[in-house]
Amino acid sequence: MYRVKIYHLGETNEYEYCYRGNYGARGEKRVKKAKITSEYQAKLNQKHKEKYMRRLIRLNFNEGDLWVTLKYPKGVRPSIKEVQQNRAEFIRRMRRAYKAAGVPFKFVYRIEIGKKGGIHLHFIINNPSGTDAQEEIRKAWSFGHVNYEFMYRDGNFEALAEYITKPAESDTGQMYFEGMGMEDKKAFMRYGCSRNLTRPVPEVREYSHWTMRRILTEEGIKPSEGFYIEKDSIRQGINPYTGYSYLYYTERRLKCHDPSRYT
Repeated sequence: MYRVKIYHLGETNEYEYCYRGNYGARGEKRVKKAKITSEYQAKLNQKHKEKYMRRLIRLNFNEGDLWVTLKYPKGVRPSIKEVQQNRAEFIRRMRRAYKAAGVPFKFVYRIEIGKKGGIHLHFIINNPSGTDAQEEIRKAWSFGHVNYEFMYRDGNFEALAEYITKPAESDTGQMYFEGMGMEDKKAFMRYGCSRNLTRPVPEVREYSHWTMRRILTEEGIKPSEGFYIEKDSIRQGINPYTGYSYLYYTERRLKCHDPSRYT
C-alpha cells in the first residue's frame, strides 16, 4: 500500500507519497539500504524542521505580511534574560495594538547573534488591511532600531523557513556565549510562534501498489482542478536508507495563463 499525505496550504498543496508501514508493497524490488549515520539523521531532522516551518508560514501568512528585524543600538550587548524580557514586552505591545484594531496578532520569531556578536530578533508578522503595522512595530520596539520588508510567496517563504530553523553557527558570537549556561545557549537555537497559528495537518489517502504504478509510470502525476504543478518541486527517487521509492511535489493555484509554467 502507498500512502499519500496532502498538505492544503491555501495557495499551494504539498504531496508526499511513500510506502505504508516498513515493508513496502508487493512487487516493488527493494534496493539494498544503507546504514543511517548521525550526520544523515541530523540533516533529516533539519529538513523536517524546514518543512514544518514552510508549511506553517504558507498556511498562516500572505504576500504583503512583514519580515521584521529588531536590533539593539551599536555596541549594546544585553543578556539573554534582557532579550527575552524585551521580546515579551514587544509582543504584549503589539497584541494590544492589534486588539484595539480588532484583528489577531500572528507571529513567528527567532533570536540570533550576528557575526560580530550583535544580537537581534527576527519576526514574521501579519499585516492585515486597516492597520498600520509598520508604525505599530516601530512604537512597540523601543529598545533599538527596526528594519522590515514585505514578504512574497515565490521562493521567499521557503527561504524564510530555512533561515528561521537554521542551526546556530558554531563560529558566530562565540565571545557572547562565554560564561553562558546551556539553557541560555539553547535560547539562540530555538524559534517560537504565537499560539493562534493554524498548524499544518495533512489529509491522508491510501492507494494499492498497482494504482500507484499507473500514476507513476503510465498516467503521470496530474494537478488538481484550478492548480498547476511546480516543475522544480518534483522529487522522485529511492531513499538509500529505506530502499523504497518516494515522490514529492507541490501544486500552486492558477493565477495566470502562461502554459510554460504548468505540467
